Amino acid sequence: MKGLHHPLHRGRPACGPGGRSGFAIPDLLVVVAVICMLVALATPAIVSVRAKTKLSQCSANLTQVGRATLMYADDNQKTFPILNPSPPTGVWWWYKEQVKRYAGLQGKSSPNDKVFACPDDRGYEDSPTPFWQSAKFDYGSYCFNGINVPGVPNIAGKDTGSIRDPRHTLLVMEWTAHAPLSWHKSKTGKANSPFYRGAESVVGFVDGHVSVIRIYYDGMNAAYTRDPVPGYDYKYSGE
Repeated sequence: MKGLHHPLHRGRPACGPGGRSGFAIPDLLVVVAVICMLVALATPAIVSVRAKTKLSQCSANLTQVGRATLMYADDNQKTFPILNPSPPTGVWWWYKEQVKRYAGLQGKSSPNDKVFACPDDRGYEDSPTPFWQSAKFDYGSYCFNGINVPGVPNIAGKDTGSIRDPRHTLLVMEWTAHAPLSWHKSKTGKANSPFYRGAESVVGFVDGHVSVIRIYYDGMNAAYTRDPVPGYDYKYSGE
């Protein structure tokens, strides 16, 4: 009838308290708080996954480097590399030039030699340039157990068959095992000091296996200058 309005013809009330539509400010604050909480819970898990991925990649790289070093020895009268005491860069990383072709690398060394690059390598000297990005260190994060200077245990130039305990004798390793420090499980954050006992490094052994181990430190001398005391699962000497 004219003048009468059916209820369906009237404007429908808006949703929410007081006829307002959408979220009120308190609702938005709750949503933001929930999102922040979820991010806070997820972040450690993401960081942990990334760390494990980098550690796995480093272990895989070192496995290849160790295999290449053993293949070099097989082709050279079963003899491990002998490092030049006066290499072009002044450090003992130059073994890479002897073994790299067994890892599938040809030509001049460069930062593209990813098999020699630890993803967590943070370098050491004043510049935080990773070893694998540095020409001085022949673009490599890994050392050979061959520092053949007087009084330092090593396997440089030794016959592979002369190693009495290949399962516990180091072959190749992250630079941090010479310090010791740790790139993957660092107790010094991103700082490269001080050295500390029990720092963990990825290392490869003469028998071919790779592991993450604790490195001994006597509080004064770099780790590579001596075999550890009992209780550690490695040694530098082949005795």
